[in-house]
Amino acid sequence: MSDKKENLSYESALEELESIQRKLESEEVPIDQLSQLAKRAKFLVQWCKEKLKDIDKELSEIFVEDQ
Repeated sequence: MSDKKENLSYESALEELESIQRKLESEEVPIDQLSQLAKRAKFLVQWCKEKLKDIDKELSEIFVEDQ
């Protein structure tokens, strides 16, 4: 997902995405920051998708073991 390892929780990633959304909706983001915010949002969305996929897989394995 990213070259550097980030210590994110799903909740903190979601909060950061919401913060980016608010900034973009306020239309007060300097044009120089727009690309940077878009890249960060893309990273966070991908990170959240992977996290959800991993959790889904883990839960599926847990419930399969119980049968």
